Amino acid sequence: MVETPAPQALTYWDYLRLPHLLALQGGAEGDESRLSEDELHFIVVHQVFELWFKLILRELRLARDRLAAPRVQEETIPYVVHHLRRVNEILRLAIEQFRVVETLTPQDFLAFRGKLGTASGFQSFQLREIETLLGLQPAQRHAVGHPDPLPALQAAAAHSPSAAPLLASLQRTCQETSLREALYAWLYRTPIQGSSPGEAGDAAVVDAFLQAYLQGLARYQEAQTAPLLAAGHPVAGLRAQVAAFTTMAQTFLAATDVPEDERPRARRIRAGMLFIESYRELPLLAWPRTLLDTVVEMEELFILWRTRHARMVERVIGRRLGTGGSSGVEYLDETTRYRIFAELWTVRTLLLPRAFLPPLQRPEVYGFVVEYPYRTVPGGLTP
Repeated sequence: MVETPAPQALTYWDYLRLPHLLALQGGAEGDESRLSEDELHFIVVHQVFELWFKLILRELRLARDRLAAPRVQEETIPYVVHHLRRVNEILRLAIEQFRVVETLTPQDFLAFRGKLGTASGFQSFQLREIETLLGLQPAQRHAVGHPDPLPALQAAAAHSPSAAPLLASLQRTCQETSLREALYAWLYRTPIQGSSPGEAGDAAVVDAFLQAYLQGLARYQEAQTAPLLAAGHPVAGLRAQVAAFTTMAQTFLAATDVPEDERPRARRIRAGMLFIESYRELPLLAWPRTLLDTVVEMEELFILWRTRHARMVERVIGRRLGTGGSSGVEYLDETTRYRIFAELWTVRTLLLPRAFLPPLQRPEVYGFVVEYPYRTVPGGLTP
């Protein structure tokens, strides 16, 4: 009888493939012994960034996939928030990681910068994937003075067989539904004053809510400016500011800043954002509001990461040309102006104190329902 050998116990180093992982810091020569004194540090911190990017992509897809479902159950939103909060914690660590990078002095970096050739963080496929998966559009890059880097990455990949899987992954991501698209499709279905898309008269309900909200904004503006006028502030200047704010609010809520055929959908999405933020104390809006706040926090952290990146680069190499041919710090500073979820930021400008909000219609739609043997009580338990 042949005895079957006992299975070998799985070890920590085998599970994490540590021998292979720790052999990947050899640089261009593939030999750590040929690295300059601070080059290993440079390689490790950038590899760690890429590992964080890999995990961010995974978490964003998990959140996106649940949010992109045709019908999103209420219990799904905490799941989405959980994975986006993990992204936020990763970003916090990534921001702090620049402190480690900055232990590299300018003179230390110049000792091996020439070995990088045309290699640059500008060529990070995964960072471009994150931007694309979030929903950044090529036109937004042009708006800050730089074209979409995808063609440049494709050109570089043509001469580098090792880049083929990275390029293929980026190209697939360009065809996927973005987190922004999934989030806005979900927001479009928000019940507003108890009315949902497809119900009779829904457009009229949404328009009535927006008009009532604009009236509340007008009353609030008047209440805010009255003390200033009484204190002797220039009337013309205050009225000009109020008029500019009112025009901005009307343009945003009517969605006249988007093509005409897209306005009904954009108007309902923006109304959904505003409704969730305004009536966040309602039981069935508590988690949706948390989701919106988590998305805004995520974009804020990306902005802080980009800002920290720019300052680190300026500290180490000044404002010289980037190794990848970009304008270096100038380009990095421009990227801090990206706003993928711009509407979520704008809504914060328009929020009102509770006393100025339109009266809530059909509140039973937004409460937990508890069934009793003889009756149904919206909103929870009663004596």
